[in-house]
Amino acid sequence: MERLILRLAAALPLLAIGASEMQGNGYVGSKVCAGCHPTLYRSFRKTEMGRSMRVAADLNPAQVPIDATIMAPSGKRIFRVYHDRSGWHQSESEPETFTDEHDLAYVVGSGQNGLSSVVKRGSYLFQAPLSFYTKPHKWDLSPGYKGADLGFSRPITEQCMLCHSGGPRPVAHTEGEYLDPPFREVAIGCERCHGPGKIHAQHPMRPGSIINPAKLPPRLAENICMNCHQRGDARILQPGKTYQDFRPGQWLIDTVVIFRAPPPPGDEKQSDLLEQLSSMKASRCFRASGGKLSCLTCHDPHFQPSESEAPAYFRTKCFTCHNDHSCGVPLSARMKTAPADNCIGCHMPKRNVAVISHSALTNHRIPARPGEQIAPASTTRFGGLEILNAPSGRQFSISDLTLLRAYDALSSSDPVYKKDYLALLERLSKTNTKDSFVAACLGHKALVEGRPQEALKDLALASPLKETTVSEDMAKALNQLGRSTDALSYLRTAAGRDPYNATLLKTLILQYINMHRYSEARQQMGSYIQKFPEDDFMRGLLARVSR
Repeated sequence: MERLILRLAAALPLLAIGASEMQGNGYVGSKVCAGCHPTLYRSFRKTEMGRSMRVAADLNPAQVPIDATIMAPSGKRIFRVYHDRSGWHQSESEPETFTDEHDLAYVVGSGQNGLSSVVKRGSYLFQAPLSFYTKPHKWDLSPGYKGADLGFSRPITEQCMLCHSGGPRPVAHTEGEYLDPPFREVAIGCERCHGPGKIHAQHPMRPGSIINPAKLPPRLAENICMNCHQRGDARILQPGKTYQDFRPGQWLIDTVVIFRAPPPPGDEKQSDLLEQLSSMKASRCFRASGGKLSCLTCHDPHFQPSESEAPAYFRTKCFTCHNDHSCGVPLSARMKTAPADNCIGCHMPKRNVAVISHSALTNHRIPARPGEQIAPASTTRFGGLEILNAPSGRQFSISDLTLLRAYDALSSSDPVYKKDYLALLERLSKTNTKDSFVAACLGHKALVEGRPQEALKDLALASPLKETTVSEDMAKALNQLGRSTDALSYLRTAAGRDPYNATLLKTLILQYINMHRYSEARQQMGSYIQKFPEDDFMRGLLARVSR
């Protein structure tokens, strides 16, 4: 009877979801899955994935400090987080200058390492300056905020939310703008690994109505994990694809290619930050298993042992291949450790994450001895770059357009790839003249080389995926051709489409100044400061103009 009641209750969301929306993507939400799988659902919700995100109102004030004040690295500003009857809030202030306060909308993270906060400004999502760190049990500056005061202006991108939420609903061709509500589900849910559940909910016995990763070949199943646990140096969408196109049971490379710049000789890139797949495949355990070792060998997505249970739990996983006599350390010595005979304590130790304070990740390279250097796993190469998600046992293709985007992304941090980028762009300029991304690149190149008329022609076809760069280049080209009024009109339209893009707004202000329209420039400065009060330069400029 209890199961029947649960199934009836779970069916209610199906009635609430509009038919057109269901037809569009087939997602029904984890609560529908819970109707037939209540035990698995309850167990999964206790895991880190099941607690990947929550609305801020669900953050228990008894579990974290309800008031904390942190001084900015500059020593001039104060960040504060606090909780009251209306919810959680964060603010940034400078005495007698400004106070910028926002309500917290979401909290990202399971709490294993910490919790980050998200604020909502209109239809846009931004990171908050303070995060809670579990080990020291304190609030501190969010990752990336120790080197720069970003205030509440750091957009939460689709790629970020893709791995932390149950399914983002971004507005196409924007950075940080989302539909309402912004997520299909707040936390990661069943359909992240099993695929859309609509058909299975309606026809549970129909073969192939749902994906069971445990029944997939190991390398194919790992593509589900790889989507979030393999970062690389550049993740580039295949032409015509969006991040929402990937489905469990598919090869990830058909949607997105994960590139890595080959490390210099002697540099083994020991970072484990979102590099768990390549780390595991570099391990001796993986190589010795003949490829049988996989994520699901050790991890059950529906269950996560507690910290005290983990040593014994994962020891049984090690004993899938090993036994008591496999370890070279005498049993008597192993039993003296705390906890006793802990395989993962020696062979999968935690190590600090340099870019995230107070955080640690498990070493998936599985060294035989502490400190052992493990050679990187062999990878497929294309265009001088490593392909970390190259499929096993099947052909795949990477277009020149995808490779161009990879070179473009990497050239900003490594000038070595600038030459490859320019050479490929030259070739594509003769064969892919109608591609919008190629047009954007050609327009920028023409502008840099002093050919504004040609730049204007190319930029008119440019892709909105590089909207900020395209808008700036378009305005420059128009100005160089003496069409300042057209440049102003273009920038105003672009800023209207992207109202929290600081770069665009600054370009618009500069355009007003160059056209000697000082009153409008001053007005735009005031509007800018309301959105970005942490910008010292603009505030000082506005003060001088006002005087």
